[in-house]
Amino acid sequence: MLEELKQYFREKLVEITPEMEKLMEAELLRKLVNKNEIILSPGDSCNHTFFVAKGLLRAYTLDDGGKEHILQFAPENWLISDRSSVLFDGVSEQYIEAVEDSEIILIETGFFEKLSEMSPSFQRFNMLALNNHIRHLHKRINLLISASAEVRYMDFIKLYPDILLRVPQWMTASYLGITPESLSRVRKELARKNFRPD
Repeated sequence: MLEELKQYFREKLVEITPEMEKLMEAELLRKLVNKNEIILSPGDSCNHTFFVAKGLLRAYTLDDGGKEHILQFAPENWLISDRSSVLFDGVSEQYIEAVEDSEIILIETGFFEKLSEMSPSFQRFNMLALNNHIRHLHKRINLLISASAEVRYMDFIKLYPDILLRVPQWMTASYLGITPESLSRVRKELARKNFRPD
């Protein structure tokens, strides 16, 4: 039932003991979510981290004018949550929505701490995952305030190599902080640069 998550942990060099496996089977739930279904809204308390076993989720906010700003995509084998709400027991300021019909595993707040107490290898994974999340956030902020649209787009392709054809262009543009028209220009310019006449 939870094989995708177990395999994800194994790939992160976490040794899963029978005790850990028993806890996972007892406490984690698998859920099907439909395309466009919202699983977290502003004002909610985020009590789960979501592991994507199949499909694609996105996190986004709305500004005062109703414009969407995509913060993160989460394809297969990604974790997504509102970490501020989870870690500091506050209400969420973002939406998490299914971009495709998806299968997710719900990981309750506190579950990672339980596994960390059981396993030094999981404790290392958990600390590395948190630090990696912070590193990605710093990089994303720096790109948004200082990098060209072309550089941001190239970074997007490296980070999410498998979802360009799975999301509409306006979603990619929203993540990059540019208009769909600007994204079209970036793609045309990159195609021109890659053109090599015989």
